[in-house]
Amino acid sequence: MRNFIQITITKKRTKIRARYWVDPWVVCREKSSRNRRNRKIGSLVDVVSEKGKYIGTGFYNDHSKIRVRLLSYNANDRFDEAFFERRVRYAVDYRKTVMPGADFACCRLIFGEADGFPGLTVDRFDDVLVAQVLSLGMERHKNQIFSLLLRVLREMGERVKGVYERNDVKIRELEGMSEKKGIAQIPENELTEADLMPIIVENGLSYMVDVVNGQKTGFFLDQKYNRQAVARIAKGKHVLDCFTHTGAFALNAARGGAASVTAVDISGEALKTAQQNILRNHLVDVVTTREVNVFELLTELKAQGHAPYDFIILDPPAFTKSSSTVRSAFRGYKEINLKAMKLLPRGGYLATCSCSHFMEDALFVKMLHEAAHDAQVSLRQIEARQQAPDHPILYNVPETDYLKFYLFQVV
Repeated sequence: MRNFIQITITKKRTKIRARYWVDPWVVCREKSSRNRRNRKIGSLVDVVSEKGKYIGTGFYNDHSKIRVRLLSYNANDRFDEAFFERRVRYAVDYRKTVMPGADFACCRLIFGEADGFPGLTVDRFDDVLVAQVLSLGMERHKNQIFSLLLRVLREMGERVKGVYERNDVKIRELEGMSEKKGIAQIPENELTEADLMPIIVENGLSYMVDVVNGQKTGFFLDQKYNRQAVARIAKGKHVLDCFTHTGAFALNAARGGAASVTAVDISGEALKTAQQNILRNHLVDVVTTREVNVFELLTELKAQGHAPYDFIILDPPAFTKSSSTVRSAFRGYKEINLKAMKLLPRGGYLATCSCSHFMEDALFVKMLHEAAHDAQVSLRQIEARQQAPDHPILYNVPETDYLKFYLFQVV
């Protein structure tokens, strides 16, 4: 055993999650008063059972409901630069395999617990890396990891200028950290303010990414191949893309040969970026935008008594971010899907998604069954998909299994 402070997990309320998490309600009992005095938040601790069996080593934080985020369950690991370099290389090599060619230039390089970096996300947008750090342990090691990531990519011949941090999220407060964003303060960084609107190419389409002010890290990479699925069946269709954000589904439908696409969002700022992306891809004759509430628009279109669209895409933001709001989220998902099913003609097509892991797949499917029953239609499933493989699902970390994507014909 290393010379780390030990935390003993009591049997009564022990719940080890995913080998990477110790749940917030675990009772932690240190071996001695010296341990209690010397324990520092963000430091590494060894977690052991009441019988002294080694469980794992992780970052301790008594500011957080997640008391320990396990980094390793190998008692022989040494947490030096070589350890973190191995983790970085594993993550990058995996993406080179599952996101070959041009896809490697815009993908998620590090996906938190799924890559052994609890609380850390790093997305690549061409020559700019955008990071979000949501755990105190990763905050303490982030500069080391960023430097290693740049070194590994450059050794592979990849052109990357540096790392931008998007730590402007309130969840950091739960870990005892402040919100902030800016160019990472590491010597290897070559980023300047002029580099913070990179252009990426995804599925043959060009997008401008606002890494400073865009949602999350600037662009939603997880739907990459789901957008391809939409493009494959869009030819000749009149498409309504709801919650379009910066227009990615709309542009893929247009590239797939849609006769017309209406891209709808309530955010005027998001639509400005969508309009720039439409212009950039020379699709102004096919794609138009509307700034409107999707719920109200679907109701309005149904009241008009005719169906101008034969393909509707529903890609809403997460309606629930906690288990306590799942019931209301179920109602919200059902409402928009029911409205879409009623609006579509027989033989029309529906793409529908949920990006909340709290809305589990079985519950999402139950909602679809209920909506179809109430709309008096049948759903012919074409595809059931999840997130792109650069967002890998770790079977023992349920939070990594979050995106549901279904493609139906309404009959």
